[in-house]
Amino acid sequence: MAEHNKIRITKPLKLDSGVEIRDFDIAYQTYGKLNAAKSNVVFVCHALTGDQYVAGTHPVTGKPGWWDAVVGAGKIIDTNRYYVICANVIGGCMGSLGPKEIHEATGKPYALTFPIITISDMVRAHSLLLDELGISDIFCVIGGSMGGMQVLEWVAKFPQRIFAAIPIATTCRHSAQNIAFHEIGRQAIMADPNWEGGNYQLEEKTPTKGLSVARMTAHVTYMSEESLEKKFGRNLQNREAVTYGFDADFQIESYLRHQGISFVDRFDANSYLYITRAMDYFDMEREYGQHLSEIFASTTARVCIISFTSDWLYPTVESKYITRALNAVGADVSFLEIKTDKGHDAFLLDVPEFTNTLKGYIENIAKERGI
Repeated sequence: MAEHNKIRITKPLKLDSGVEIRDFDIAYQTYGKLNAAKSNVVFVCHALTGDQYVAGTHPVTGKPGWWDAVVGAGKIIDTNRYYVICANVIGGCMGSLGPKEIHEATGKPYALTFPIITISDMVRAHSLLLDELGISDIFCVIGGSMGGMQVLEWVAKFPQRIFAAIPIATTCRHSAQNIAFHEIGRQAIMADPNWEGGNYQLEEKTPTKGLSVARMTAHVTYMSEESLEKKFGRNLQNREAVTYGFDADFQIESYLRHQGISFVDRFDANSYLYITRAMDYFDMEREYGQHLSEIFASTTARVCIISFTSDWLYPTVESKYITRALNAVGADVSFLEIKTDKGHDAFLLDVPEFTNTLKGYIENIAKERGI
């Protein structure tokens, strides 16, 4: 089992649910070196199924980090130039406080006794991490999908702490459609007999079938109809004709089954429940009781918002809403819609227009910052 780099947060954190936590761990990774002025910090926020291992080799899977194409020496987020920090969210399963961790008072995993958390809670926990690391100022906070939600919360909650923000393929409010897909995944997990009411760790079981189905369902939403058709179509999987049965006759079936099986080896089922719930609760205007423009009124951050034409999970119209809100308060905001058929996951894939845009924007703000 991999040992994760952690910091114990001793300051209390009152969650949005009203529960107060203290003396909890945040697991994180750093890449590159902090400069003398502490002005080169890039904080990367991960998505639902991501973690702190943004670059290099993941110690659990043995595969490259989830954004290894972007973060590293000589890459877009150049670790020869920037000090990159990525932390596992609370509720996660890679070392930060979450449902799989041991509750010190009981000596048992938290399981469903873990408090419900929100995107706001995740961000405030990470702000405490940066306090512990002695970092008061962030050059750039960046993330896609759920990571983009965190970026927006950073801009709202710490408007003077951030020089620049790049929310990618995201929204300020989770839609009914997205809540629906998450609920299907949660119900699949909870219907698995091995879930054991959330206490599968004590029973030494794993709800692999339910978690696998949850992952398969979600993964379809990360792609587009065009990309599915182009990559798989109706191609058969290692056979000349259909079997007239329920084996994986089609390549798309085999692909989704592989996605599900590989996911259960690295992710905790209860964490999936908690993190998807946090995303479902995400609605900034309801949270703050203000219009989005009022929420962003005091930010001094430069903001670059990026969306993708084929992303039907968080479509461009949602990015435009955020852009208009920032424009309304005179914020320094840029917006770009990238044309691609790769769907929501385009920010993780090889999309030259996206990577070139990201490289150019980061280069420009670095020059403005004097890094």
